[in-house]
Amino acid sequence: MKEFELKYGCNPNQKPAKIYMKDGSELPLEVLNGRPGFINFLDALNSWQLVKELKEATGLPAAASFKHVSPAGAAVGLPLSDIDKKIYFVEENAPLSPVACAYIRARGSDRLCSYGDWAALSDECDEATALYLAKEVSDGVIAPGYTQKALDILKTKKKGNYNVVKIDPSYIPAAQENKDVFGVTFEQGHNNFEINEELLQNIVTVNKDLTKQAIIDLIVALITLKYTQSNSVCYVKNGQAIGVGAGQQSRIHCTRLAGSKADNWYMRQHPKVLGLQFVDDIARPARDNAIDVYTSDEYMDVLAEGEWQKVFKVKPEVLSAEEKKAWIATQSGLALGSDAFFPFGDNIERARKSGVEFVAEPGGSIRDDNVIETADKYGMVMVFTGMRLFHH
Repeated sequence: MKEFELKYGCNPNQKPAKIYMKDGSELPLEVLNGRPGFINFLDALNSWQLVKELKEATGLPAAASFKHVSPAGAAVGLPLSDIDKKIYFVEENAPLSPVACAYIRARGSDRLCSYGDWAALSDECDEATALYLAKEVSDGVIAPGYTQKALDILKTKKKGNYNVVKIDPSYIPAAQENKDVFGVTFEQGHNNFEINEELLQNIVTVNKDLTKQAIIDLIVALITLKYTQSNSVCYVKNGQAIGVGAGQQSRIHCTRLAGSKADNWYMRQHPKVLGLQFVDDIARPARDNAIDVYTSDEYMDVLAEGEWQKVFKVKPEVLSAEEKKAWIATQSGLALGSDAFFPFGDNIERARKSGVEFVAEPGGSIRDDNVIETADKYGMVMVFTGMRLFHH
């Protein structure tokens, strides 16, 4: 297939639209089901690069959940704990392959933002992954292959219109890439910079104890940032991006946004949240939204008389601000990556409140000494990578 006609571009008025190879060669992908759109393909191709690089860097199956050309979540395929299974609503006795675990964790990072996502898998999509995908609201998936059982399952989703794309894993893009903006063509070299453990050698803090898990987590953070709209920062725990702050004009706002998402992820593990009793047959999106509201300052929106009965079997107790603050204070071991240098120590101050202990950033600010001093104040390990990771 040398070109694929799209229904329209970013918006319905932007016609005609298509994808094709400028050199006239075959597209490195195949549409196995559905009819992906312009934004679907942007998500597919960006997310595929992310999971491919995560697999190459860690040796672990990887998955991503993309929305509007940025990851809502990304993760490697580490086993799920009992708590993980509960907060990600994995059915009892559900099959759990490594690639399924990767997607479940990626999707679970921010279930509200992952609503209607594009999924990317580094490995062949198996039946276990397809069974989980089938139950989620999702627009499509890209993978290097699909088992026949997985494909049969996915073809029943969205009344048979679920988008399934197969990518050639051996495809290497051209060294130069082009982009047109307002009729002007931009050209640059493809960002083929490799992120791996070697990038984490320059530890600039007093504490230099970079654990094996922290190395994996920082690699996950940096590769995630490589395909996140800038400015961006990423919080990671146990190989899972749990807070992504994308597209902010201020670095501190990135750090706050991503930190609040990491806090929300952790709040879902609070005993009061785990103990919520939902009405039978509640839809997954309604349940996810109820949890998000319950743990927020707007909790009365779901606890008011006449409202809680729509969602819960038993009216939950209020989760107070003091309880939330105390719970978040128990979070620890997080890694934080930034796509450009931190200009002030306030970013580190905010990150500490969400349990960050390991940091990777390019360095190069005129206030690097202040940033390092702040990290040292809390006994953090900070690495200067020397490499900016802007993505637009």
